[in-house]
Amino acid sequence: MKGFFKSSIGKKVLMSVSGLFLILFLLFHLCMNLVVVFSASAYNEVCAFLGSNWYAVAGTMVLAAGFLVHIVYAFILTAQNRKARGTDRYDNQNLPAGVEFASKNMLVLGVIVCCGLLVHFGQFWAKMMYAELAGTEGQFAPTDGAAWINWYFHDSPLAVAFVIVYLVWFAALWLHLNHGFWSAFHTVGLSNNVWIPRLKCIAKWFSTIICAGFAFVVIFAACGGINTKSDCCNKEKCGAKTECHQEAPCNPQTCPNAEQGK
Repeated sequence: MKGFFKSSIGKKVLMSVSGLFLILFLLFHLCMNLVVVFSASAYNEVCAFLGSNWYAVAGTMVLAAGFLVHIVYAFILTAQNRKARGTDRYDNQNLPAGVEFASKNMLVLGVIVCCGLLVHFGQFWAKMMYAELAGTEGQFAPTDGAAWINWYFHDSPLAVAFVIVYLVWFAALWLHLNHGFWSAFHTVGLSNNVWIPRLKCIAKWFSTIICAGFAFVVIFAACGGINTKSDCCNKEKCGAKTECHQEAPCNPQTCPNAEQGK
């Protein structure tokens, strides 16, 4: 078994399995983000439920490990390809139609995706989960995810730039997913003429739904569609970071100092 994971096929299997794991996370993350389109308060409740709880932190560590495995083996396999084939790393005659660009540039697309993730982590994870763990204060409460989304894509002076950066990120992610999805299944054994066309079709639909969904949330926020008013009591009593409905009762989910504000 140890020798298998040192082999080229073993490394491809590890990268494929970790990639499929990350794809499942993207699906979960999209479902979570779409909540903000329907209700900012419901989205904040989801953020509060996850927050810095032990299961959320544990899940983040597992996700980070899967991401690290995927990245490390991507670089290792790319280096092996270049060493074995020189600059002609791909047999163009065997490339599937419609994915030639992606298959030739998976590492470049992956680097763009990683850069987008770093921006995303700096804007959201650092201001939400990490801020809650560290006990630091920010412009908004760590659990007020709707306010953070609204700020970066609508209220910030750099909102337009952030929207463009995220849309470019999603385009690169689409190309990476579209090829990587079916290629991962190909690596783990589904390589016959029946399943490959099916997997390519599923990959195209899946990557389109994922990336279009994320893009929709960004554009929805950019158009001012998110209502960030919290259902909480007087702002001074409550200590909330966002604008509040003055007549509403204190809500512990959205008001950090709800008990004191009663």
